[in-house]
Amino acid sequence: MPAFEWRGKAISGEIRNGVIEAPNPQIVEVYLRRLNIIPIKIVPKKESILKLRRKRVSDKELAFFTRQFATVLEAGLPIVKCLETLSMQQRNLYFREVITEIKRKVEAGSALSDTLAEYPKIFNSLYVQMVRSGESSGNLDIVLKRLAVYLEKIVSLKSKIKHAMIYPSVIILVTVVVIAILMIFVIPKFAELFKEAGQALPLPTQILINISMNFKTIFLIFLALVIASVLILRQYRKTDRGRYNTDKVLLKIPLLGDLFHKAAVSRIARTLANVIGAGVPLLQAIAIAGETSDNKVLEKAMEEIRVNVAAGHGIADPMFYTGVFPYLMIEMIRVGEVSGNLEDMLNKIADFYEEEVDRMVQTLSTLIEPILLIVLGVVIGGILVALYLPIFQLGAVVGGGG
Repeated sequence: MPAFEWRGKAISGEIRNGVIEAPNPQIVEVYLRRLNIIPIKIVPKKESILKLRRKRVSDKELAFFTRQFATVLEAGLPIVKCLETLSMQQRNLYFREVITEIKRKVEAGSALSDTLAEYPKIFNSLYVQMVRSGESSGNLDIVLKRLAVYLEKIVSLKSKIKHAMIYPSVIILVTVVVIAILMIFVIPKFAELFKEAGQALPLPTQILINISMNFKTIFLIFLALVIASVLILRQYRKTDRGRYNTDKVLLKIPLLGDLFHKAAVSRIARTLANVIGAGVPLLQAIAIAGETSDNKVLEKAMEEIRVNVAAGHGIADPMFYTGVFPYLMIEMIRVGEVSGNLEDMLNKIADFYEEEVDRMVQTLSTLIEPILLIVLGVVIGGILVALYLPIFQLGAVVGGGG
């Protein structure tokens, strides 16, 4: 179906614009007037031939959609009308198509939660179960608000971890580029000068020149090995055993492993608090929290906890015996179980470990910067020293001869 870009004036006088898929411009105009928007311009949307459609929905887009959904639902609009309105606001064409399809199915009589479950890559089990709970309790707007807050916190947490990785990545990239420039353009010039001088070169200089002469081949081999390793690792992580083993290694990486662990613990606590607060049964809530941990080691531990809880135990003791959860978290959950305030205690745990992640990100940023600069200085400095060694030796010979 073709897409049309539109520009119109709302009753409030505000100028709005967007993109709508429709058979023709007349349908777009009718649709806009139903929304009390006076059309100013409706033109076919031009798509670049080279542009590939992105068939995914980011966490940020999902969080924003959920927040909007809760707001319009709270305003009293029917679910179908909410979905129709929200689909217009989506810049992600794939997400817009999905929302439109959901609207059609709900309009045909399907439950919203059942329809969302048909798109597991966008709406995970947590999302579906919370919506189902909201439908059954009649508090869908309240549940969506809670879900929006949860998603926004998860987006913020992931953003902090990505931020911690950006600076090291930039420094490493700059180092590789500088070394490549030296190897391809600078060192060959020095090699010609040394050849003309006819002087025997020191071992470090000779090694450096040999690497420079074969740098393109070495770089291509290195690049091929990196690409092959990434592809093999991705295939390995598609298996349950591979995902478990690699996640276990991630948790043991110095500094970063602790950061990933605390982020996963915070996510589990926040998820568990939300699904319990939404009225989802405890066993199902534990399973959902494990699935959303984004770490197979912790997911397996949560499954062990679920089995023990199903056998009549509390959460704290089985959590302790898994050996992968912090002692503070276990004791706070124990207090929450005894006092009957498990949801509040889980939220406090999530807040605490989110603050820990913040502090760790700041600490890592402070530590990594000087470490990487030192490494960069040693590498570049070593190359320059190797280049100038013959010049120093020549100067010493000339000085001794004079």
